[in-house]
Amino acid sequence: MTFRNILLIAILFLLPGLSIAQTYDIILKGGHVIDPKNKIDAVMDLAIKDKKIALVAKTIDEKEGKRVVNVKGMYVTPGIIDAHVHVYYGNNMDQGLMDGPSSVQADAFSFRSGVTTMVDVGSSGYRTFPKFKETSIDGSQTRILALINIAGEGMRGGPFEQTTKDMIPLRAVEVAKKYPEIVVGFKLAHYSGHEWGPTDSVVAAGKMANLPVMIDFGGAEPPLPLEELFMKHLRPGDIFTHQYAYFPNTRDAVIDENGKVKPFVFEAVKRGIKFDVGHGGGSFRWKVAVPAIQQGFLPDAISTDLHTGSMNGGMKDMANTMSKFLALGLSLQEVINRSTWQPAQMINRPALGNLSVGTEADVAVFSISKGDYGFIDIGTDKLKGTRKMVAELTIRAGRIVWDLNGLAAIEFKK
Repeated sequence: MTFRNILLIAILFLLPGLSIAQTYDIILKGGHVIDPKNKIDAVMDLAIKDKKIALVAKTIDEKEGKRVVNVKGMYVTPGIIDAHVHVYYGNNMDQGLMDGPSSVQADAFSFRSGVTTMVDVGSSGYRTFPKFKETSIDGSQTRILALINIAGEGMRGGPFEQTTKDMIPLRAVEVAKKYPEIVVGFKLAHYSGHEWGPTDSVVAAGKMANLPVMIDFGGAEPPLPLEELFMKHLRPGDIFTHQYAYFPNTRDAVIDENGKVKPFVFEAVKRGIKFDVGHGGGSFRWKVAVPAIQQGFLPDAISTDLHTGSMNGGMKDMANTMSKFLALGLSLQEVINRSTWQPAQMINRPALGNLSVGTEADVAVFSISKGDYGFIDIGTDKLKGTRKMVAELTIRAGRIVWDLNGLAAIEFKK
């Protein structure tokens, strides 16, 4: 035996207090892990190394972690996916959600609600997406994915969203193929004409690119029939947003005048049409959501429709929107599923929305605050609840980006 080997044995056995290099960058200790994809719903430890999930196990020795965070009594989930936002922020005062003041900066709103991925739904069109990528996506810590608007300018407002000659499927597909790491589908929004041409144009783009489309059913008068949309125009996997909205004069609703979910809605679910909450500032009513949920019409994606017209109203943020579904009677596990794994599948991103070993370490930690709370829809109606989700810690790509109460901080000694 060489002198070097003898020295190593002495270090390992004679000096047990000597620090050995830790295996993991971060260990989350003692939290209740909810990971719907992997069917985990138990108190577990979670370890992160080199920006990836390294281990989820009953017990991980905390000596193996460079940083150990005690999350006992809290819930550890995949990073939340907000599948409906508008984050093409700009200073052009007349351009609405497209490079204008009605959109918001992603990082200012994401992490404080446990959100690590946002899907911008149609703020940019095929003509304006490159600038959106340059000014908003490339510099964002939040992962931003996008649906390309079939209207060339995107959600610029007014005539820009009504000009059918500017709805060119091939142009939208070209952008999707050029940026496949970002573009996850196409969007039609706010079209008010009483015709199916724009719907068929966006679906044509979806067919060419093999990507889903999202429909915001606009404001046709008289309203176009939802049943025809679901059964004759959309494909399985396509997305209908604002599912709990109520616009009696301009849009067919999912419930009838007696609060009953229309039979064709459940047929659409069976057919594979996906449904997105898209709360927003005008698209979520308790008078629709309560009876619909009671009758089993649930969302595939809980989402905010975040923009300046919604963030200070009934919607507030993603954690508040998720809490509303607790008040509606869904279990915490169901809420997490519809905010992580189900939207990940809806946008064909199976690497997101789960805590599988080897995936990028996007993680949220929530506490559940108990009390007497009131949750507001987009009007003045309030639904009472007793639980509110609070984002305590958010980790994006293995880095702590939000720490509400200093869980991962070093305590200052007075």
